[in-house]
Amino acid sequence: MDTTALAHSFAQDLIAHRNKLAGKAEDAIRAEYALNRVAASLDDQHAAYHKESSTVLGHWDGHGSDGFKHNSAKLTKELKVTGAAGAAAEKVVAHVASTVDAGHTAVQRLVEEYTAKAKQVLDAGTSAGTQAALMRAVGHAADLAPHYTRQSASTLRHVDAELKAAAKKLQALRKDLTHDGVMDKAVAAHAKKPHGGGTSKASAKGKDVVHAARTQLGVRENPPGSNKNPYGPTAAWCSSFATAMWRKAGVKIPILPFSGDVYHWGQENGHAYGKNSLHDARPGDVLIFGTGPQNTSTSTHIGIVEKVEGDKVTMIEGNSGDAVRRNTHTLSSSTFYGGVHP
Repeated sequence: MDTTALAHSFAQDLIAHRNKLAGKAEDAIRAEYALNRVAASLDDQHAAYHKESSTVLGHWDGHGSDGFKHNSAKLTKELKVTGAAGAAAEKVVAHVASTVDAGHTAVQRLVEEYTAKAKQVLDAGTSAGTQAALMRAVGHAADLAPHYTRQSASTLRHVDAELKAAAKKLQALRKDLTHDGVMDKAVAAHAKKPHGGGTSKASAKGKDVVHAARTQLGVRENPPGSNKNPYGPTAAWCSSFATAMWRKAGVKIPILPFSGDVYHWGQENGHAYGKNSLHDARPGDVLIFGTGPQNTSTSTHIGIVEKVEGDKVTMIEGNSGDAVRRNTHTLSSSTFYGGVHP
């Protein structure tokens, strides 16, 4: 009997809460990064505009100079207001991101603690060697789950409350953020982008995954060494990156910060293959390093397949030297325990 798998089956609500928080973390951190870039860009625009307009006015004393000064001052003020509002919004989102991260970490601890206790109970029941002992162990393991689930639900409610409060603050800042039309254009462009899945064949889906991953090459943790990344919770993020790229390509998968969970997702959806079938790897797949999906000691890293040439596989990997990098490996069962098609 696979007692770990049985313990996980009793912890489905716990795991669902953890995965939901991982998704919220991805959204919050992505928003924080976007706002940081917008605020910095507007500050740069403000400085450049002020410099150029001062240069022009310094050599112009003609009929239209007063009108130009008025419009120049107005635009300078608008850019400054928008940049300040963007910076304020970034702080709001940063606080939320921190709250979500803490919530995700807390629920992940609950998952691990419950799984360990339930497995211990089930192993003891199995070792007793009688059907009655095993049934008692199963009942005990099932009875343990609600206590942990109540705690994870409470954490989720707290995070939801923080998100709602932040949404109100951001709404109040929206007028300033859209004051010069810069953010309106960004929102409109985002709205035009396709979201979600489709009926694309696997090869086309794989191309979409690879394209998404290539656009991220060079993205680094911010600050370096912090594990803070734009794809998921502040934790080892190779798996968050891989599942975030799949989601960009329309794959219906949650952000999964643990690579073993990606393999389990593949098993549940008929997309996984083991170390004896690594020749099935194709662009857009993930290959998973280690010996198995049991825990972080056995499932150690994950990357997106960019191309396969003979026994060499080139992959795009998140959290490779604290950045998104392209690496080449030997396609070997001593390196990878399996892979998953998107």
